[in-house]
Amino acid sequence: MALSDQLSDLAKRAKKAEDRTRAATTEAKEEVAERVKQASETAHRQADELTTKTDAGKAQASAWWVELKSDWAKHVAKVREGIATRKAAADAKEAQLEANIASADAEVAINIASDALDEAEYAVMDAILAQKEADEASVGG
Repeated sequence: MALSDQLSDLAKRAKKAEDRTRAATTEAKEEVAERVKQASETAHRQADELTTKTDAGKAQASAWWVELKSDWAKHVAKVREGIATRKAAADAKEAQLEANIASADAEVAINIASDALDEAEYAVMDAILAQKEADEASVGG
């Protein structure tokens, strides 16, 4: 799949996530819980796919991207631990504190995704430029 097509797929996924989260704000708790379960399953599946893709491309990917992927996996594990803690919250005050933390975690995740999208665009543009330079060098060289 072309890199630009991958960015297009990413944009579509982001729009679907936006639509699902917007809808969740007006749904019953049980419906939101089901959405959380589905989102968790999707996130796990995507993380597994990322691991597979990263492992397959390690020889060609820069060390920085491999390290970032590893750091991201550690971060996801910590967030999931926090989610488990929130589910165990017993009283209303503690539950509100956990809800505030969940909201802050979500905001940080959105900011990271935004930065990752910017980096993805830059990487795609750089790959296109590198290919054009390689093509030019092969014609001229």
